[in-house]
Parts: sequence; structure tokens; C-alpha cells
Amino acid sequence: MSTKNNDNQNIGHGKIPNHIAIIMDGNGRWAKKRLLPRIAGHKAGMNNVKKITSYANKIGVKVLTLYAFSTENWKRPTDEVDYLMHLPVNFFDQFMPDLIAENVKVQVMGFTDELPSYTLNAVTRAQEQTKNNTGLILNFALNYGSRREIVQATKAIALSVKQGELNVDQITEATLQGHLMTHKLSELADPDLLIRTSGEERLSNFLLWQLAYSEMVFTDEYWPDFDTTSLNRAINEYQKRHRRYGGLVEK
Repeated sequence: MSTKNNDNQNIGHGKIPNHIAIIMDGNGRWAKKRLLPRIAGHKAGMNNVKKITSYANKIGVKVLTLYAFSTENWKRPTDEVDYLMHLPVNFFDQFMPDLIAENVKVQVMGFTDELPSYTLNAVTRAQEQTKNNTGLILNFALNYGSRREIVQATKAIALSVKQGELNVDQITEATLQGHLMTHKLSELADPDLLIRTSGEERLSNFLLWQLAYSEMVFTDEYWPDFDTTSLNRAINEYQKRHRRYGGLVEK
């Protein structure tokens, strides 16, 4: 990956998005293009996570949510799934000293109880080791699926109603928001900017509730090729947008 020494020279003077979410797509196609096995693309993608995280922290992004493994990804070949489940272990083994030094706080959301023990142990340990850090929150979506997340939240609310703890008329958007996996991000729960790499232009069951008013940028670059200059371009595009949230903004 080519990274210039003056990466941030191309960032506009507008607001840096507080929360950026990225669908990191194209690792396999990146590898295929180079006549490499798919796992080589996943390894390159893992290394890129560290570079993008470090830079996002440097320019003032507060939350970086990365779609690392979906509830549908279990359908992939067994050897690829096994490699993907070991990636968090390798990532934290390799980069934890850097994350701690850069004051990055690791969080993980998803149906983590279904992860292999070695994966769950690695992410649990990473969260514990960085829980007091106050810099960028690196939020991994691991074994995450938005429809299932919303169903789980709905069931929890329905149970509260059934048990007499909540009246139906008291249910609001904030009620549902408080039962989603992003609730611990508080006022930063909803991404300002969504980026998807590899040329695909769909959400793939990612943050369906939270992305209601997010700005979206799609790029043809595969994730291992998405560098700090690419991130600057996406932020510049975000800064050109006028976020009206369904209303009007007087100019």
C-alpha cells in the first residue's frame, strides 16, 4: 500500500465524520487478480485494517466500525471460514501493542457466543486490554447480521411488555435503538459515513437501522488497495453533502 508522508493534505476543511462504517469487500478478488489464494487477500485486508485505523485515529474519527464477518459468511468454504476465524487472533497478537500505544479502544458487536473459543478469547482479551483507552473506538462487527439484530431487539422489547415492565405506548425509536448492538456507542451509534469497497453497491445486511440517514460512498477499489488517500477522497465526498435528515437546511 502506498502511503504518502503528507496524507492529510488532501482532506477538506469541512467536518470530519465522527463515525465511519466500512464494508471491507474484495479481499478474495484482490487475491484472484494476483493469482493468489483467497486467504492471501484476507491477510492483506487484515494488515490494511491497522493502517486505516491508525490514520482515522490521527485525523479525529471517533468510531470506526468494520464489517469483519457476517452471519451469512458461515456459508463459505470451511477452510476459508477457519482462516477468517483465526484472523482476529492474528490481528490482536500482531497489533495490540500499537493499538494500546495509539490509545485505540476495541469493541466487538455481533453474536459472539457462536464464535470458536479461540476467536472469542482473543476479542474478549482485546476489549479488556483497551477498555480504558480514550481514543478512536475500533468497533468490529463479527458474526453480525442486522436483520437478526433487529429481531433480537424486538423480542427483548416484547418480553418487557409481556412482563409488565413496559407499556406498548411507551415504545419509541429510542427504545429500539437502546436494544441494538450499537447502543454502547451512545450518541455515536449511527454512522455519519458508510464506505463500501470493491464496486458493490448494497448494504449486505449491515446496520440497516443505524444507516437510515448516513451518507454513502462506494468505491471500485478492493479493500487491500483502499489506502489513506482513498479514505481522504471518501471524506471529501462526505464533506460536500448537505445532511438534511428529511428536512430543509437554509443556506
